[in-house]
Amino acid sequence: MARYIFVTGGVVSSLGKGLSSASLGYLLRSQGYKVRIRKMDPYLNVDPGTMSPFQHGEVFVTDDGAETDLDLGHYERFTDISAKQSDNITTGRIYSDIIKKERRGGYLGKTVQVIPHVTDRIKEFIRKDITNEDFVICEIGGTVGDIESLPFLEAIRQFSNDNGRSKSLFIHLTFVPFLKSSDEIKTKPTQHSVKELRSIGIQPDIVICRSQQSIPLDQRRKISLFCNVDIANVIETVDVKTIYEAPISFFNQKLDKQVLKFFKIKSKKRPNLLPWKKITNIVLKTKRTVNIAIIGKYVNLKDAYKSLDEALTHGGISNKVKVNLIRIESDKLRSKEIKSKLNNVSGILIPGGFGKRGTEGKIEAIRYAREKRIPFLGICFGMQMAMVEFARNILKIKKAGSSELDKNCFPVIGLIDEWNKDGKIIKGTDKNLGGTMRLGLYEAKLRNNSAIKNIYKYNIIKERHRHRYEVNINLMQKFEKKGLIFSGISPDNQLPEIIELKNHPWFIGVQFHPEFKSRPLNPHPLFSSFIKAAKSFNGK
Repeated sequence: MARYIFVTGGVVSSLGKGLSSASLGYLLRSQGYKVRIRKMDPYLNVDPGTMSPFQHGEVFVTDDGAETDLDLGHYERFTDISAKQSDNITTGRIYSDIIKKERRGGYLGKTVQVIPHVTDRIKEFIRKDITNEDFVICEIGGTVGDIESLPFLEAIRQFSNDNGRSKSLFIHLTFVPFLKSSDEIKTKPTQHSVKELRSIGIQPDIVICRSQQSIPLDQRRKISLFCNVDIANVIETVDVKTIYEAPISFFNQKLDKQVLKFFKIKSKKRPNLLPWKKITNIVLKTKRTVNIAIIGKYVNLKDAYKSLDEALTHGGISNKVKVNLIRIESDKLRSKEIKSKLNNVSGILIPGGFGKRGTEGKIEAIRYAREKRIPFLGICFGMQMAMVEFARNILKIKKAGSSELDKNCFPVIGLIDEWNKDGKIIKGTDKNLGGTMRLGLYEAKLRNNSAIKNIYKYNIIKERHRHRYEVNINLMQKFEKKGLIFSGISPDNQLPEIIELKNHPWFIGVQFHPEFKSRPLNPHPLFSSFIKAAKSFNGK
């Protein structure tokens, strides 16, 4: 029997509902319970796939090809449970489904309304694809009081009544500010936020209070009194030095204990926090540093490369070094600045991306990495630009480029016409941008005696993709003759997946996104190897 935990947020956005949900998920799973975590986003986009990273951060991709909110990345990294398409929904998806059903006559002439039709669709999402989970944690995006969130809040209120109040737990995350001028912690924003939640019929069972410093007992009693929450269920979460401390912090605050107590369940065993303590110790106490340059278009927004940042940190953890990320805007990178800006880096990474802006800066940085023998990792678009750089400067194809960016170029990179997904041929298109890319988990065969085979230790790997364009397989012989090896390829031998450069300490490009599968407790081998190479370069 599944028990449902609903996580809402108040006062301000970006308080850490995703991290709190992920940490609670880990604590419950570590005690032997089966956990599922889901996200409900209030924006009208059908999914974040067509949104600029400046708007909503990175787009996270699941094994089954869903383009989702970045919080699902938190869930996966902390719980090591792979998310599914059924774990993320938006207002846009809900309304799209309802309108399609209405056009088909599915409502039999009824007036279609927010209540009950929208709320019923949300409740359907909450229940869908649940089998033998013990706990289903549902995070509601946005902030209580936002008009966009109201249908979701009404739906979870109804769900609690339908499902039974004893089987539904409400957790509300708020901000408790410290006013330096008066040297006081203020509880009033939390009181008002809970009041707003209660006005729509939801009484939180647990209030998590985000604060810059520990909340004195008197203030916690005040929150307990005015919010009608037991003092033991007023949980503080003080800002941590690294997010990997979060599961430890919530365990110390007895969050998991209070959740189990609410559901009248006895803990099966004590959560295992030793791995988190170990990696926290490495992150906070390691003194040796390697500088890694991330050269992209969205570097001014940290969340734009959230999974990538985390994966590089994981690579640092496995090598016991601290990774210092140097973020460089590719569209402002000029040839004459390359040496000065990259002089002190031990590794260069070109991440995924779309569009022409900043491509020449990326190409110049790749050339510098190739010529100066600096460890290089190109991911998705980064791999494609590595192919363009090599074609222009080594193969001497001056008009080499991608048809995504220039229809008149020599197409080293071209639009996918079709690809094989589990034996089914899927057609690509550039007419409808939403959900038409090569998305999700695909296999790649690794070449024997290659660097990539030595890294993965497998003949066949599975990685997540998110792209529309591919390297032109017909140019394989030309590239390999000059030392750029196609060391990973799709099982049908049609799509290049991995390239590597001979006679270079570490130069690899991958068409997929390995960062989506990296975990702090299980770093991805590609990032571990990349940081190891950077560590060696750093020591020269």
